[in-house]
Amino acid sequence: MALLSKKDANLILDPLADNNPITIQVLGICSALAITAELKASVVMAISVLFVMGVGNVVISLLRNVIPSKIRIIAQLIVVATLVIVVDQMLKAFQYELSKTLSVFVGLIITNCIIMGRFEAFALGNGVWRSFLDGIGNALGYGIILIIVGFFRELLGSGTLFGFQVLGDPIAKTGLYATGYENNGFMIIPPAALIVVGIIIWVQRSRNKALIEEA
Repeated sequence: MALLSKKDANLILDPLADNNPITIQVLGICSALAITAELKASVVMAISVLFVMGVGNVVISLLRNVIPSKIRIIAQLIVVATLVIVVDQMLKAFQYELSKTLSVFVGLIITNCIIMGRFEAFALGNGVWRSFLDGIGNALGYGIILIIVGFFRELLGSGTLFGFQVLGDPIAKTGLYATGYENNGFMIIPPAALIVVGIIIWVQRSRNKALIEEA
Protein backbone atom coordinates (compact mmCIF):
# COMPACT_ATOMS: atom_id res chain seq x y z
CA MET A 1 0.00 0.00 0.00
CA ALA A 2 1.37 3.39 -1.01
CA LEU A 3 2.43 5.70 1.78
CA LEU A 4 0.62 8.61 0.14
CA SER A 5 -2.54 8.62 -1.93
CA LYS A 6 -2.41 10.49 -5.24
CA LYS A 7 -4.39 13.33 -3.68
CA ASP A 8 -1.98 13.59 -0.75
CA ALA A 9 1.07 13.35 -3.01
CA ASN A 10 -0.23 16.27 -5.05
CA LEU A 11 -0.15 18.43 -1.91
CA ILE A 12 3.64 18.11 -2.07
CA LEU A 13 4.17 17.89 -5.83
CA ASP A 14 1.89 20.68 -7.11
CA PRO A 15 3.69 23.55 -5.32
CA LEU A 16 7.01 22.34 -6.73
CA ALA A 17 6.02 23.32 -10.26
CA ASP A 18 2.60 24.21 -11.63
CA ASN A 19 1.25 25.79 -8.43
CA ASN A 20 4.49 27.25 -7.12
CA PRO A 21 3.88 29.91 -4.45
CA ILE A 22 6.45 32.33 -5.94
CA THR A 23 6.24 31.87 -9.70
CA ILE A 24 2.54 31.02 -10.04
CA GLN A 25 0.84 32.55 -6.99
CA VAL A 26 3.38 35.42 -6.90
CA LEU A 27 3.77 35.31 -3.12
CA GLY A 28 6.91 35.72 -1.00
CA ILE A 29 8.66 37.86 -3.61
CA CYS A 30 10.32 40.14 -1.01
CA SER A 31 12.59 37.44 0.40
CA ALA A 32 13.38 36.21 -3.11
CA LEU A 33 14.76 39.68 -3.83
CA ALA A 34 16.45 40.33 -0.51
CA ILE A 35 18.41 37.26 0.57
CA THR A 36 19.27 35.37 -2.63
CA ALA A 37 22.57 37.13 -3.40
CA GLU A 38 24.27 34.22 -1.61
CA LEU A 39 23.38 30.55 -1.99
CA LYS A 40 24.02 29.76 1.68
CA ALA A 41 21.54 32.41 2.83
CA SER A 42 18.99 31.07 0.33
CA VAL A 43 19.34 27.51 1.65
CA VAL A 44 19.10 28.59 5.29
CA MET A 45 15.99 30.68 4.59
CA ALA A 46 14.43 27.77 2.70
CA ILE A 47 15.06 25.40 5.62
CA SER A 48 13.71 27.98 8.09
CA VAL A 49 10.48 28.38 6.15
CA LEU A 50 10.21 24.59 5.78
CA PHE A 51 10.32 24.23 9.57
CA VAL A 52 7.89 27.08 10.23
CA MET A 53 5.34 25.97 7.62
CA GLY A 54 5.50 22.27 8.42
CA VAL A 55 5.15 22.67 12.18
CA GLY A 56 2.87 25.70 11.93
CA ASN A 57 0.34 23.95 9.70
CA VAL A 58 0.23 21.02 12.14
CA VAL A 59 -0.34 23.31 15.15
CA ILE A 60 -3.07 25.31 13.41
CA SER A 61 -4.77 22.11 12.28
CA LEU A 62 -4.70 20.72 15.83
CA LEU A 63 -6.26 23.94 17.16
CA ARG A 64 -8.69 24.55 14.30
CA ASN A 65 -11.76 23.49 16.29
CA VAL A 66 -10.94 25.59 19.35
CA ILE A 67 -9.74 28.85 17.77
CA PRO A 68 -12.59 31.40 17.76
CA SER A 69 -13.20 32.67 14.24
CA LYS A 70 -12.90 36.32 15.25
CA ILE A 71 -9.35 35.93 16.56
CA ARG A 72 -8.04 33.29 14.17
CA ILE A 73 -5.57 35.70 12.50
CA ILE A 74 -4.14 36.67 15.89
CA ALA A 75 -3.81 33.00 16.83
CA GLN A 76 -2.03 32.27 13.56
CA LEU A 77 0.38 35.16 14.12
CA ILE A 78 1.18 33.88 17.63
CA VAL A 79 1.96 30.41 16.27
CA VAL A 80 4.18 31.63 13.44
CA ALA A 81 5.92 34.22 15.66
CA THR A 82 6.77 31.53 18.22
CA LEU A 83 8.25 29.28 15.54
CA VAL A 84 10.22 32.15 14.01
CA ILE A 85 11.71 32.98 17.42
CA VAL A 86 12.86 29.34 17.69
CA VAL A 87 14.47 29.57 14.23
CA ASP A 88 16.11 32.91 15.05
CA GLN A 89 17.60 31.62 18.31
CA MET A 90 18.89 28.46 16.59
CA LEU A 91 20.61 30.56 13.94
CA LYS A 92 22.20 32.78 16.58
CA ALA A 93 23.44 29.72 18.42
CA PHE A 94 24.90 27.80 15.48
CA GLN A 95 25.28 30.28 12.56
CA TYR A 96 25.81 33.64 14.23
CA GLU A 97 27.41 35.47 11.31
CA LEU A 98 24.70 34.28 8.94
CA SER A 99 22.04 35.18 11.50
CA LYS A 100 23.24 38.79 11.36
CA THR A 101 22.87 38.78 7.57
CA LEU A 102 19.38 37.27 7.72
CA SER A 103 18.25 38.94 10.95
CA VAL A 104 15.49 41.23 9.70
CA PHE A 105 14.42 38.79 6.99
CA VAL A 106 13.99 35.88 9.40
CA GLY A 107 11.71 38.14 11.44
CA LEU A 108 9.70 38.90 8.30
CA ILE A 109 8.81 35.20 7.99
CA ILE A 110 6.09 36.12 10.49
CA THR A 111 4.30 38.16 7.83
CA ASN A 112 5.15 35.90 4.89
CA CYS A 113 1.93 35.73 2.93
CA ILE A 114 2.64 32.14 1.83
CA ILE A 115 2.61 30.92 5.44
CA MET A 116 -0.40 32.93 6.56
CA GLY A 117 -2.21 31.97 3.37
CA ARG A 118 -1.73 28.24 3.95
CA PHE A 119 -2.78 28.55 7.59
CA GLU A 120 -5.96 30.33 6.55
CA ALA A 121 -6.80 28.46 3.35
CA PHE A 122 -5.78 24.91 4.28
CA ALA A 123 -4.73 24.14 7.85
CA LEU A 124 -7.91 25.63 9.36
CA GLY A 125 -10.05 23.26 7.32
CA ASN A 126 -8.06 20.03 7.10
CA GLY A 127 -6.63 17.31 9.30
CA VAL A 128 -3.12 17.18 10.72
CA TRP A 129 -1.52 14.85 8.17
CA ARG A 130 -2.79 16.66 5.08
CA SER A 131 -1.97 20.04 6.64
CA PHE A 132 1.58 18.85 7.30
CA LEU A 133 1.95 17.71 3.67
CA ASP A 134 0.55 21.01 2.42
CA GLY A 135 3.00 22.98 4.55
CA ILE A 136 5.97 20.88 3.45
CA GLY A 137 4.95 21.07 -0.22
CA ASN A 138 4.54 24.83 -0.29
CA ALA A 139 7.73 25.39 1.69
CA LEU A 140 9.67 23.16 -0.71
CA GLY A 141 8.21 25.03 -3.69
CA TYR A 142 9.24 28.32 -2.12
CA GLY A 143 12.67 27.01 -1.15
CA ILE A 144 13.47 25.57 -4.58
CA ILE A 145 12.96 28.97 -6.22
CA LEU A 146 15.12 30.68 -3.57
CA ILE A 147 17.92 28.16 -4.13
CA ILE A 148 17.77 28.43 -7.93
CA VAL A 149 17.85 32.23 -7.77
CA GLY A 150 20.62 32.19 -5.15
CA PHE A 151 22.68 29.74 -7.23
CA PHE A 152 22.73 31.90 -10.34
CA ARG A 153 23.09 35.21 -8.51
CA GLU A 154 26.10 34.10 -6.49
CA LEU A 155 27.72 32.19 -9.36
CA LEU A 156 27.38 34.96 -11.94
CA GLY A 157 27.73 37.86 -9.53
CA SER A 158 30.62 36.68 -7.36
CA GLY A 159 32.02 33.60 -9.11
CA THR A 160 31.47 31.56 -5.95
CA LEU A 161 29.06 28.98 -4.50
CA PHE A 162 28.67 28.75 -0.73
CA GLY A 163 31.56 31.23 -0.59
CA PHE A 164 33.99 28.92 -2.43
CA GLN A 165 35.56 30.09 -5.68
CA VAL A 166 34.36 27.87 -8.52
CA LEU A 167 35.29 29.92 -11.60
CA GLY A 168 38.86 30.64 -10.53
CA ASP A 169 40.57 33.54 -8.78
CA PRO A 170 39.50 36.94 -10.16
CA ILE A 171 42.59 38.61 -8.67
CA ALA A 172 45.18 36.12 -9.90
CA LYS A 173 43.24 35.70 -13.16
CA THR A 174 43.04 31.91 -12.99
CA GLY A 175 40.38 29.59 -14.30
CA LEU A 176 37.64 31.25 -16.33
CA TYR A 177 39.01 34.68 -15.43
CA ALA A 178 42.13 33.90 -17.46
CA THR A 179 39.96 34.15 -20.59
CA GLY A 180 38.91 37.70 -19.75
CA TYR A 181 35.69 36.78 -17.94
CA GLU A 182 34.52 39.22 -15.25
CA ASN A 183 31.88 38.86 -12.56
CA ASN A 184 28.57 40.56 -13.31
CA GLY A 185 28.10 42.96 -10.41
CA PHE A 186 24.48 43.54 -11.42
CA MET A 187 23.61 40.01 -10.29
CA ILE A 188 24.28 40.74 -6.62
CA ILE A 189 21.79 43.61 -6.37
CA PRO A 190 18.08 42.89 -5.71
CA PRO A 191 16.69 43.72 -9.20
CA ALA A 192 18.68 40.78 -10.60
CA ALA A 193 16.47 38.42 -8.59
CA LEU A 194 13.43 39.70 -10.49
CA ILE A 195 15.14 38.88 -13.77
CA VAL A 196 16.01 35.33 -12.67
CA VAL A 197 12.49 34.77 -11.30
CA GLY A 198 11.09 36.16 -14.55
CA ILE A 199 13.14 33.66 -16.57
CA ILE A 200 11.88 30.81 -14.37
CA ILE A 201 8.29 32.00 -14.91
CA TRP A 202 8.88 32.14 -18.68
CA VAL A 203 10.30 28.60 -18.69
CA GLN A 204 7.33 27.30 -16.68
CA ARG A 205 4.78 28.87 -18.99
CA SER A 206 6.63 27.74 -22.09
CA ARG A 207 6.50 24.19 -20.78
CA ASN A 208 2.87 24.34 -19.68
CA LYS A 209 0.69 26.62 -21.81
CA ALA A 210 -2.21 26.19 -19.36
CA LEU A 211 -0.37 28.50 -16.95
CA ILE A 212 -0.55 31.43 -19.37
CA GLU A 213 -3.19 33.89 -18.20
CA GLU A 214 -5.77 35.18 -20.65
CA ALA A 215 -5.29 38.83 -21.57
